[in-house]
Amino acid sequence: MSAEPIPPASDVPVCPRHPDRESWVRCQRCERPVCPQCQRPAAVGVQCVDCVAEAARTVRAPRTTFGGVLRSRDTTVTKVLIAVCLVMFGARYVLPEQVYFQLALVNGLFYGAFGPETWWQPLTSAFLHGSLLHLLFNLYALWIAGQYLEPILGRLRFVALYALSALGGAAGALLLPLTANSVLVGASGAVFGLFAALFVVNRHLGRQTGQIVGLIVVNFAIGVLVAGISWQAHLGGLLTGAVVSWVLARGRRGNAALQWSGLAVVALVLLALLGYAATRSPF
Repeated sequence: MSAEPIPPASDVPVCPRHPDRESWVRCQRCERPVCPQCQRPAAVGVQCVDCVAEAARTVRAPRTTFGGVLRSRDTTVTKVLIAVCLVMFGARYVLPEQVYFQLALVNGLFYGAFGPETWWQPLTSAFLHGSLLHLLFNLYALWIAGQYLEPILGRLRFVALYALSALGGAAGALLLPLTANSVLVGASGAVFGLFAALFVVNRHLGRQTGQIVGLIVVNFAIGVLVAGISWQAHLGGLLTGAVVSWVLARGRRGNAALQWSGLAVVALVLLALLGYAATRSPF
């Protein structure tokens, strides 16, 4: 009977992360000793956590056909937008009326009417709502459209679509014939932009669009026939959403530079239109 000699302490391999642990298994990638806690299964043998993390950094995240990062039915942005609208609706009953007029899109002689000094109104007004019914309708439409579009477009592109559609709705409300001395609030312009994007995206994906067309026609007709609703904002948001989604569709399959360049052009045109609207009289 023979006994194997015990190697000197200096020759005993230890885990770099846990020097107090003997580690006779080595990482298949870097060949350093790795203890059971730091071992990760690999195609052959095991790898250490450092090598696994390094490999993950070098792998490109999977993308959707429109260039967004694939996150499996991610609707984070949609939920945040809904939450902001809910908070702003509650804040309306707490904030002074003066502040409300500063945040709403005011067309006329009210305090804080839209102009160069209140440049933020076209965007902030999209998060205010005049009634609970108005709020619930827009949030329902935002949720239905957002949970379909956001995973396809990705977070950043969905934010761009929503924000530009909101600005387009404001531009339509200010530039098209509208009753003076009116206060415009609501996410309707942005929502109609999402409706347009549903049509354009589905067309490019070869999917049915008949129901979407019916949805747009019915809701736009309601805005025209019912008093107190700005069909001008709906039209502005609809056209902007169509252009933005067309740009995203044309630049799909990895051409991100074309997409963002096109969106920048759309943003500059909208800002120019809003700048013109800010300098002209609503009367």
